[in-house]
Amino acid sequence: MKYIVESGKSFEDALNSLNETVPKHKFGILHEHNIKATLNGKGVPFEKEVRVLEVCNPQKASAVLNADMALNMVLPCRISVWEDAGQVKLGTILPTALLASLNDSPELRAAAEEVEQALIAIIDEAK
Repeated sequence: MKYIVESGKSFEDALNSLNETVPKHKFGILHEHNIKATLNGKGVPFEKEVRVLEVCNPQKASAVLNADMALNMVLPCRISVWEDAGQVKLGTILPTALLASLNDSPELRAAAEEVEQALIAIIDEAK
């Protein structure tokens, strides 16, 4: 259900690499969540770096929504970069696994497989 890889890069270099790689695969970055800053800003001490990028391929998102509007709840896709025990990691929830629990449409399965392949390629290239 999860795809996680370790990066040999620093946190900032891995994040920068993701920002450069996402558009190469016809996805856009809609938003970047800085979890550390958000928690600290709410008075909750948190030291580890965590960023979550919301990414979207508009054509794929439109196809999914046209097939099942309720799937808006799982869009956009997310790619995370974080520090864990001194190691930088990148990961995502696999769209095929997520979709399998929500809809059994073969057309949506095919779309999820295409998006999943792209997300994995983005992460592998950015690591």
